[in-house]
Amino acid sequence: MIYPDGESRPVLRSDNGNVFTSKSFIGSCKQYGLTQEFITLYTPQQNGLIERFFRSLKEECIWMTNFKTFAQARDAIESCGEFHNTERPHQVFGYKSPAEYGAQFGELVA
Repeated sequence: MIYPDGESRPVLRSDNGNVFTSKSFIGSCKQYGLTQEFITLYTPQQNGLIERFFRSLKEECIWMTNFKTFAQARDAIESCGEFHNTERPHQVFGYKSPAEYGAQFGELVA
């Protein structure tokens, strides 16, 4: 999003859940300079990319383990994210991992 001062700031798009509309979360977004954008109520398809990501995360990692501690869950989710980005083939990238796909473009990818 471009602002009147010419600056570009990140936009955080989410549903209208209690976490994202809480005073604490809104305050944190302001503190970090994020602009919040909310999808229309009852339309998860407006946030399809993240909805699909969370579905994959739950199916491929979270639901497969009965975590005993938050630390164990955090470590497993970090490992799953690493696998997702460096090894797991994605149909949208011609069955390459995001890392493999991005490497094709060299320094053009941020």
